[in-house]
Amino acid sequence: MDAALSAALAERRAQALYRARRVADGPAAPRRRVDGREVLGFCSNDYLGLAADPAVVTAFQRGADRYGVGAGAAHLVDGHSRAHHALEEALAAFTGRPRALLFSTGYMANLGVITALLGRRDALFEDRLDHASLIDAGRLSEARLRRYRHADPASLAAQLALHPEGRRLVASDGVFSMDGDLAPLPELAAVAQREGAWLMVDDAHGLGVLGRGGRGSVDHFGLGPAEVPVLMGTLGKALGTAGAFVAGSEALIETLIQQARSYVYTTALPPAVAEATRTALQLAESEDWRRQRLHALIARLRSGAAQLGLALMDSQTPIQPLLVGEAARAVALSEALLVHGILVTAIRPPTVAEGSARLRITLSAAHSEADVDRLLDALEAVAV
Repeated sequence: MDAALSAALAERRAQALYRARRVADGPAAPRRRVDGREVLGFCSNDYLGLAADPAVVTAFQRGADRYGVGAGAAHLVDGHSRAHHALEEALAAFTGRPRALLFSTGYMANLGVITALLGRRDALFEDRLDHASLIDAGRLSEARLRRYRHADPASLAAQLALHPEGRRLVASDGVFSMDGDLAPLPELAAVAQREGAWLMVDDAHGLGVLGRGGRGSVDHFGLGPAEVPVLMGTLGKALGTAGAFVAGSEALIETLIQQARSYVYTTALPPAVAEATRTALQLAESEDWRRQRLHALIARLRSGAAQLGLALMDSQTPIQPLLVGEAARAVALSEALLVHGILVTAIRPPTVAEGSARLRITLSAAHSEADVDRLLDALEAVAV
């Protein structure tokens, strides 16, 4: 076995596709020690700078004092604490939906929703750039999986017309995690409603960043439960903690409690995480300065990159990819930036398509203007 696996690993190295973990010290923040050296990072999804916020940390500590460090069991056994219940109620109110249901990760939430709602006689329609968890969920559901052209409502309509039978679910990222662009949600919703399909939005990268009080991409477009009956959001990105949730109708949430295997058969999140998340949610909603600073930094980066002749991909979100092309070139640029003390991850196939490797630059409200300027100086030194 080891000989076969080692040969495959060697091939990945030769193709510049080998991935290695880095060891970080200290809390999630732009400046931290990684692999023994001080770096300025631009690859975290902590978009609002809440992961190490003192109020969130204090809430976590209070939660640990009250509930301990683990839930002890699945939600349906005896792991569903008052902390979990309070967070679900807060998330339902925040999203403007009757109910919300916690999952341990966004991956598990997507698996749970799609496998609970669809079976062999049904069909799932996904954007070609949807997150891997949505794609994997479709495969596990055994529904017919059809993928429409990226951000193309006409392509979706054509696919739906070919599959008029059974339940039909359209699933799309709200903000695409590797490109940073927004899905055309109003147009997708219109197509889905016209064809009698359900629309699910994975708003992992929109929640906290877009919309009123950070309510996400669905709110950004002025849509609600009637247009988007299934909303998934994660807690480990802009909210700075861990886990995920699905928000929707009473019938949807009760169906997931009964049938979503990734909910039923796993231990609940630590209640202390739920307590910390409730505080983070309050801060995300009330402290608009975080979003204002974030969008000012996005504008500063894009303006500076344009002056350097660097073509960032078309994105107005904290995800600002610099398309490179070949995987080896992306790795080389990432390593060159590290020499300058800048940490930016190279994204390569299979996460993105062949020939579209990139540096995935992400910004946080915890960055400063000086941080962005330092990144631009480093990019000028290594990429121009």
